[in-house]
Amino acid sequence: MRKILINSLIISSLICTSTCVFAVKDVTTSPEDFYLKEDQAPNSLLLLPPPPAYNSIDFLRDKAQYDWGKSLRNTERGHQAYLDADTSKDNITEQFSSSFGFAISSDKTPEIYKLIATMKEDAGDLATRSAKNYYNRVRPFSFFHESTCRPEDEKTLSTNGSYPSGHTTMGYAIALVLAEINPQRQNEILKRGYEIGDSRVICGYHWQSDIDAARVMAGAVVAQLHTNTAFTQQLAKAKIEFDMLKQ
Repeated sequence: MRKILINSLIISSLICTSTCVFAVKDVTTSPEDFYLKEDQAPNSLLLLPPPPAYNSIDFLRDKAQYDWGKSLRNTERGHQAYLDADTSKDNITEQFSSSFGFAISSDKTPEIYKLIATMKEDAGDLATRSAKNYYNRVRPFSFFHESTCRPEDEKTLSTNGSYPSGHTTMGYAIALVLAEINPQRQNEILKRGYEIGDSRVICGYHWQSDIDAARVMAGAVVAQLHTNTAFTQQLAKAKIEFDMLKQ
């Protein structure tokens, strides 16, 4: 009886092992929200230098920029920083609409919307994840024990690494792609993407060096996206849709 039980357990184990091998998938990504798999995204830990040490000259710059950001929070620019903190699909496309020259939404520009809504976490999550997890850099508001421009996000982000900035990588990557679709508005679009990074400093959620590193990762992830068939096919659809908008 004991021998039969042992044999049954072995067989069950082999079946489970076989099933698990074939069931393994990248559970961090899905076709609806990402173009890339985690192992296809540029590796921020390999590409970027470590964040500045607290006793370095570069950190003095980080501190100076943090003070600059605080001085703008109660201004119109500070309000824009608050809006930029919301990276939901509908909000981030809306925040680019003015610079793009046309409203970007799921009903008015479905192909452009789908392109941006799907690629945003390739940049904001996959391209920054490895360095964020490894360094787990303390965010400015936590370092100084001060509030931010958007208090409702503080609890969640207080335990999340600061370097590099996911919001900035996302914003600048989207800007690069939108500038390719509408090159006549590239200056306005890229400026808007650049501002999203500055907004993170203004809010107190990121150091300036987080922002600088994120802009590097934005270029890297867009380059990788251009090797992805699903992305390039959707980009082509977005360009056709844009050509129709101009008519």
